[in-house]
Amino acid sequence: MGVHVGGKVSGAHMNAAVTITMCTFGRLAWRMLPVYLFAQLLGSFLAAGTIYAVYYEAIHDYCGGNLTVVGDRATAGIFATYPAPYLSLQAGFIDQVFGTGMLLLCLMALSDLKNKPAAAGSEPVAVGLLVLLIGISLGSNSGYAINPNRDIAPRVFTAIAGWGADVFRAGHGWWWVPLVAPPIGGVLGAGLYKALVELHHPFLSEQGEGLLDESKEDIGPLDNHKNNCADACV
Repeated sequence: MGVHVGGKVSGAHMNAAVTITMCTFGRLAWRMLPVYLFAQLLGSFLAAGTIYAVYYEAIHDYCGGNLTVVGDRATAGIFATYPAPYLSLQAGFIDQVFGTGMLLLCLMALSDLKNKPAAAGSEPVAVGLLVLLIGISLGSNSGYAINPNRDIAPRVFTAIAGWGADVFRAGHGWWWVPLVAPPIGGVLGAGLYKALVELHHPFLSEQGEGLLDESKEDIGPLDNHKNNCADACV
C-alpha cells in the first residue's frame, strides 16, 4: 500500500537497504540519502508508537505489565526482530544478507523494461507478494527484517517505552545485525542482477531505434515509462 501512497512522489522507499542500493547504482542522488533515511526512521518510530498505543491494553494483559524481551511472555518481538534460540550471529548475518539480496535482485528484475517487468499498475501487488514470499521462505530464523530502519527505530522505541536496554543485549547483541547486513545484501543482490542479467541485454540497433521512433505514439516515451516503473517498484 505504501507504493500506492508514495510511488509517484518519492519512489516509495520504505527500506534503507533499497535506498542505499539505489544510490550505489546511480538511481538516486547521494544527497537525497539523509533525507530518505530520516523519513524512514521517523516513520518506523511513529509506526511502533502507533502499534503500542492501539494494543497497549492487550500487551499489558498478556504480559501482566512485565515488559520483557525474552521468556514465555516476552513482547519485544512484536516491534523488532530477534534471532531464534539456535541462531548464531554469523548465521543470522548471512540470513539477512541473503534475504535482502533476494529482495533487491527481484526488485531490479521487476523494474527492468528489457526483461519481464511487472505490468504497469501491478507493481504494488508484485512488490507486496515478493516481500510476502521472502517472509514465508526465509522468516523463521530471525523474522526477516531485511530493512535496517524497520528494526532499529522500533527497537529504540521499545527501549524508551519500558523494555529497557535488554532490547540491545538480547540474542548476544543481535541488534546490529539487521542494521548492517541488509544494506550489504541489497548491494550484492542488485549487483548480481546487473552483472548476470542487465549488462547482457542487447543494444538497440539503428533499425530497431527507427522502429521504436515510429511506434512511440503507441507506447509513450521510453524514458518516462522507465522512470515511472522504477519509481513504483522500489
